[in-house]
Amino acid sequence: MTRYGTTGAAGKRSNAVVRLFRQIHGGWRKIATGAAAVLALAMAYHVIFGQNGLTVYQQKLQETQALARQLQTLQHENDVMKGHVDRLQNDPNAIEHQAREELHYTRPGEVIYTLPPDPASKDGANQNAVKP
Repeated sequence: MTRYGTTGAAGKRSNAVVRLFRQIHGGWRKIATGAAAVLALAMAYHVIFGQNGLTVYQQKLQETQALARQLQTLQHENDVMKGHVDRLQNDPNAIEHQAREELHYTRPGEVIYTLPPDPASKDGANQNAVKP
C-alpha cells in the first residue's frame, strides 16, 4: 500500500530527489559557514595587523607619549632660557657675571689664575688608560 496515493517508483524517485537536495543544500551551508569563518579571520587579522590596526595604534600611542615628554622638557628648558635672557636684559650684575664667566673679564686690579685640568677627572683618567 502506498501513502498519499503515490506509486512505488514515483515515491522512490521523489525521495531520491529530496535526499539529493538535502545533501546539496547541506554542502552549501557548510561551504558558506567556512567562507564566513575565513572572512572573519581575515578581517580580524586586518584589524590587528593592518595598516591602521591595533599594533600601529599602540606604536603611535607610545610615540605620542614620548613626544609629549620631549615637549615638556623643551618647554621647561625654554622657560629657563627666557628667565636667563630676562635677567641679562634687566640686571647689570647678571651681565657682569656672564662677562666674567665666558669672556674672562676682570675688574681693574684683579688677577685671574687658571689651573690645569684635574688629572683624576674622567677625561684625564681615560687619556691615561689609553696611553701605553
